[in-house]
Amino acid sequence: QAQLVESGGGLVQPGGSLRLSCAASGFTFSLYVMNWYRQVPGKERELVATITSAGGSTNYADSVKGRFTISRDNAKNTVYLQMNSLKPEDTAVYYCNALLNTLHYWGKGTLVTVSS
Repeated sequence: QAQLVESGGGLVQPGGSLRLSCAASGFTFSLYVMNWYRQVPGKERELVATITSAGGSTNYADSVKGRFTISRDNAKNTVYLQMNSLKPEDTAVYYCNALLNTLHYWGKGTLVTVSS
């Protein structure tokens, strides 16, 4: 059974950093495009970052470009999101997503709170 488990969320002060991890199991991780989304209550889920299956290409939302970095380790079936220079508006639940054609899987999310 496919599973994605996020970790690394928490409370951080503005300007701080966090590193999110998403551990995958139950499917061939190296074939899937991996995405990080985030969602604030009452708002639509927002695509934050994408990385291709081999890790050769990445893409970012304009709101996080230059501050966030997505990476993956296919040997460890894990995708990461390094978040630097965090702002209060980055506060959200962050979700990991795996996508291959019409197949997609979601994690349960990890809460990131940016506050002083």
